[in-house]
Amino acid sequence: MSRDGAPKTDGEAEVDLGPLASSLGFLFRMGQIEVFGLFYETLGKLGLKPGEFSVLWAIYLNPGVRQGAVAETLRIKPAHMTKLIRSFEEDGLIDRHIPEADRRGIELRLTPQGERFVRDYADEFFTYADSEVSRLTPAEGRQLIALLQKYTRLGGTS
Repeated sequence: MSRDGAPKTDGEAEVDLGPLASSLGFLFRMGQIEVFGLFYETLGKLGLKPGEFSVLWAIYLNPGVRQGAVAETLRIKPAHMTKLIRSFEEDGLIDRHIPEADRRGIELRLTPQGERFVRDYADEFFTYADSEVSRLTPAEGRQLIALLQKYTRLGGTS
């Protein structure tokens, strides 16, 4: 029996989470685990981690964008962003440029190889992204995305 007196089901025991199951932070984290599992199952062969394609996509859409602007928009810590950009640079996917007018800023552009990578995998990535809401009806998926865009203040263009 559970604490509320309901009988336990046969097989694997269910864990009562009580009000934790209504915690936004907890649900975000559990959703992230679900989405990351699907990401690795679907796109693991690309050798990317979740979020890395997002950085490349942002640079693809915004050539010459400041590294700090991408980090701030995607909420990536500056130290982690620097490490990620160096890795992309070593892989030949991006070029960094320090403008003469403001030596503190770093502008990012995809290399031709980086542009090919993004173009080659964009359809696969966005098809995967569509599948993230496969457990929901189309209307529920659109509603969830709209609510998350509002909550994260990211707006959206879809």
